[in-house]
Amino acid sequence: MNAVTASQRGKTLKIWTPEDKAFWEQQGEAIAKLNLWVSVPALFLAFAVWQVWSVVAVSLPSLGFNYTTNQLFWLAAAPALSGATLRIFYSFMVPLIGGRRWTAISTASLLIPAIGIGIAVQDPSTPYPTMLALALLCGLGGGNFSSSMSNISTFFPKDRKGSALGVNAGLGNLGVSVVQFLSPIVVTVGLLGIFGGEPQTIIKGGQQMQVWMQNAAFIWVPWIALTAVVAWFTMNDVADAKASVAAQAAIFVQPHNWLMCLLYLGTFGSFIGFAAGFPLLIKSQFPQVNPLAYAWLGPLVGAVVRPFGGWLSDKVGGGVVTLWNFLVMALAVVGVLYFLPKGAGAMALPFGPQAGNFTGFFLMFLVLFVTTGIGNGSTFRMIPVIFNQLAQRDTKDTAAALKEGNVRGAAAVGFAGAFGAYGGFFIPKSYGSSIAATGGPEAALWVFAAFYIVCAVITWAFYARRNAPMPC
Repeated sequence: MNAVTASQRGKTLKIWTPEDKAFWEQQGEAIAKLNLWVSVPALFLAFAVWQVWSVVAVSLPSLGFNYTTNQLFWLAAAPALSGATLRIFYSFMVPLIGGRRWTAISTASLLIPAIGIGIAVQDPSTPYPTMLALALLCGLGGGNFSSSMSNISTFFPKDRKGSALGVNAGLGNLGVSVVQFLSPIVVTVGLLGIFGGEPQTIIKGGQQMQVWMQNAAFIWVPWIALTAVVAWFTMNDVADAKASVAAQAAIFVQPHNWLMCLLYLGTFGSFIGFAAGFPLLIKSQFPQVNPLAYAWLGPLVGAVVRPFGGWLSDKVGGGVVTLWNFLVMALAVVGVLYFLPKGAGAMALPFGPQAGNFTGFFLMFLVLFVTTGIGNGSTFRMIPVIFNQLAQRDTKDTAAALKEGNVRGAAAVGFAGAFGAYGGFFIPKSYGSSIAATGGPEAALWVFAAFYIVCAVITWAFYARRNAPMPC
């Protein structure tokens, strides 16, 4: 069965040996790339739906929704909480159901929150529990990441995994930036005509204006439906990737699984957490600045640079890249602290501009977003390499070791994605807790900087130093 026939029929691939160079060149690469380029828009849409509340929550008060500030913070953080939890289960779904089937099904599920939010925001009397339930349902988009990365990891040989996972995640992560950039634009125009509902009237700059806030959610509906259909008919399932939950659960007794979860919390957890909390942090610290005019740039640079992190790790090693990346992240946090306004924050730096400097603050956060992107790529390159090495140490049967390493590596990739996503909840809530307790976000930022130093030490001790126990 040639590559074209396999991909067009969408059948299960009975033989899949990407490490075989002849197989890879003759048909494997074409099939793998097809699955990758269908996976990318599916993951992009998942991230867009997952993060739509980072924009919608900021706009609800002007639409007449009488929610408290704390309730708005919960709406922004809830999708990350549910998405991270769903990732735990999603990380095991591809070996059970198949990558093609699960990509199509999980993408189609995004229609539920997208349509629900579009209807709910048109009525200011919508009860808060309904809005919170819709925010939690957006976690369906967050869950998709683990299954998507697990699936794509199966298709590529080990020397291409870093680049492939970087492309899949990096372009998928762009959904965060695009939803923050596009939503303020599409809500100003009745793009969907009679299908989009009536406009709402808000007061902005002392003047009345009409908006279609439902467009922030409805705009994704046709693309979700189309992508789900394309995934069903063009992607592939891999027979060798089939595995029981028990076979995958072996990762939980492996210490390296938990170490990589911690490192991925420091990279992707920071990316999604900073993205979710950046608009609110700007608004609280620099009230004269329009947060939606700038916030989207951070996730954009973080997403764009992620493939570079994977590529660089393929060249020089994921451990080395991750080590230096965490050190730069810690320094960038100190830079953010330097440029914050020296107001009521009890843990502010004793030096730096008293009134703060938004330009410096923003540039330091862009450095943070860049490093989260590079770290996302490098850590995800490390995981498959680690589990392949572990499998080779356990058995002399090369074929059996390769299959075991791929199955467990894919499961670990998915589970690390689940663990790391909790950063999307804890970082925004840490800002709020720090402000409430000390008067400013400085305490939370100091904790982040200390955590990055711990991650750098772990990376050096286990993966990056000379004679490391698991060099990668």
